[in-house]
Amino acid sequence: MINITAFEVELIKDPFGILSGIRYEFKLDIEVPEDDELWSENGLYIRVIYVVEENRTGIVKYELFEKTTGQYLDMDLEEDEVAAVDAFCQAHYGESSE
Repeated sequence: MINITAFEVELIKDPFGILSGIRYEFKLDIEVPEDDELWSENGLYIRVIYVVEENRTGIVKYELFEKTTGQYLDMDLEEDEVAAVDAFCQAHYGESSE
């Protein structure tokens, strides 16, 4: 299971009104156990695009990266990890600095 240790959240500006809802970009620093297939000695973070619409909120997409190298990791989170990230974003999108 992942452990979110720090985060940043930012409102994604849409000056042309192309996107539906309000979108936020999260950068979640995470820790995973060494025996987890996601584990990296360089550390990890998740970039999440999160949408808030009138009838729903949720993850649009997420990507995993090594923290020190910035290298994209073509891996997926498990279902319960995605649910935990979604719940975290739901609880914290209002903390956007904009």
